[in-house]
Order: sequence, then C-alpha cells, then structure tokens
Amino acid sequence: MKLRANQLAQHLQSGAQPVYLLTSDEPLCLEESAARIRDHLRTQGAERQAAQADGHFNWRDWAGGFSGLSLFSSLTLAEVRLPTGKPGVEGGKVLEAWGKQPPPDTILLLLLPRADKAMQNSKWFAALESAGAWLAPNPPNPGELPDWIGERLSRHGLRADRDTLEWLAERVEGNLLAAHQEIEKLALLLPAGAVSRETVRAAVTDVSRFDAADLPEAIWRGDSARVTRVCEHLHDEGESPLLALWLLTQDVRTLLNLADGISRGNALPQLMRTQRVWEARQGLFERALRRLDAGRLRQALRRCGEVDRLAKGVGTDADMDAWRGLRQLSLGLSGRGGLSRPAWA
Repeated sequence: MKLRANQLAQHLQSGAQPVYLLTSDEPLCLEESAARIRDHLRTQGAERQAAQADGHFNWRDWAGGFSGLSLFSSLTLAEVRLPTGKPGVEGGKVLEAWGKQPPPDTILLLLLPRADKAMQNSKWFAALESAGAWLAPNPPNPGELPDWIGERLSRHGLRADRDTLEWLAERVEGNLLAAHQEIEKLALLLPAGAVSRETVRAAVTDVSRFDAADLPEAIWRGDSARVTRVCEHLHDEGESPLLALWLLTQDVRTLLNLADGISRGNALPQLMRTQRVWEARQGLFERALRRLDAGRLRQALRRCGEVDRLAKGVGTDADMDAWRGLRQLSLGLSGRGGLSRPAWA
C-alpha cells in the first residue's frame, strides 16, 4: 500500500500496519515520518529495537530475535536503517520471508534511501509493501518551499507575509534540515505573532546548499534567479565547475537528439523513452524544447566545449573564467540572454 506523507497521521489512527517502508534521500523528511510512527507506537506500549544494517549485519540473527513474544511488551517495533538500500542476497531473502509472514506482535520500520527502479522491482521490497505501507516523503520543491516554511512557523505561533517567506526560502533552499533549524531558532528568538522581513533578516543565516545537479534543473525550469544562486553558491564553496558542466552537457545532447527527432516527425513521448528521459524530468525537457530549437542547442553544445577547456586550464584564469562562462551559458539556456560567444572565452 502506497501512502502519502500527509496521510500518515490519519492512517495511524485507524491502526498500524505490520510493515512500514520509508524511502527518501532527504534526512528531515525521513526522520519526521519515522518519528511519527515511533510516537504512535509508543502510545500503544511498543518496545523499540533499532539496528543499523551495515556490511557486517547478520540478517538471520536479527530476524531470529523476533520469533517469540517480548517478555516486557506485547508489541515490538523492529526498526532497521539500511543506508545503502541494498540488503544483499541474504538480507533480501530474510526481508522477503518477513513480508510473506510477519512475526506476530511485531512492526517492522525499514528506513531506506530513495527507492529507485531496482529497489522497487526487488522481491523483498514487493513482499514488504504487500504486507504493509510504503511512504516516500519528499522535500518541497522550490515553489512549495515558502508555504512549507509558513506552515512550520505557524506551529510556533509565528506569521510572516509572502515576501518574507520567499526571502527565507531563498536562503535555506536545498538544505531542508538547516531550514528546520533556522525555523526553530526563530521560534526561540522571536515572540509569537507577526514577524517582519527585517526582523527575520537579522536572525537568519544564509544556509542555502546546492549540488551540481541543481544547476541543470534550474535551467530547464527557466528559473534564471535560481540559476544565478546555484552558480554563486557552488563557486563560493570552492566547487569545480566540471561536474555541473558535465551534467549540463549530457542534458543538452539529449535535448538536441529530441529536437532532431521531432524535426523528423517522430512523436516526443516515444523519443523520451528512446533517450531514457526519466518521467520526472520529461516535463522539464518539454518546456525547454519550447524555447530552444536544434540550432540553439548545437550552439550551446559548442559553448559547453569552450567552458570545459577553460575549466581544464586551457587559457588563463581558468577557474574564474570557467564559472563565468558556465553562468552565462546557463542563463542563456534558461531564457535570459543569448548564447553568443562571450568576450572572455
């Protein structure tokens, strides 16, 4: 059974399932959903037994410990954190058997990274999902983040206008755990009621965190402001432009193949499948193709090559020029400015 994170509280009121699969790459989302399950089961008198499944974890010994009833509790929460998402052959067999016949008076809480296709198609995952519930709590996207912050502030009796919420979102975007910490800090520093942007500005640290994959996502969304923020943060944190450039180049090649296919009369959905574009990114690529034709994409591919040479030291001031070039190229692809050859290249 698949559950949305916002359904969890109501679901628990109707009775817990024998198995809960929590899958997310966002630590805060994962921990908050797990805490909700733990808290509910604690009110039911459950005894919690937690384990971390590393490379030396003995799955059979672990499962054997739940074959009988607890001496101290009629209900046990068996919590396992599996950071790799891969239990191995033995672990897979143990989990599959657990899913087919869960131990009595025992609830399994399995904490996993994001469930990719391989995980979802595994026998153990299918067996556990059939026996209980699967939640994939995801972080809010950039457009949802101001509302997410506003809801969290309201829990502490704080209110902020839209301008303040958007200002806050810009400074914590990409680092949800730090966003949570900043909200908790505001709750300690400020009295309940309305808060102004000036008051919040004085209390909040800029904790935005981005990785290289955030740059192409911002480009294809056409979000020029976010493109600038990502480039600035990656540069300020001393990151090399090469990974972000490589990811962008791969996307440009894929988009060029899609554009060429469309010009030959092929249907875009079939082209997306042929190019192995994930379903979650198909909307972004479709949006990008509406503003970028094959000619502009070929031009962009040449610019990628120029920036790559700069990043590898073919020229002077390579690091700085590479970041300037990548930022200008990214802004051009996002819809702000053109793709003409810059003077510094």
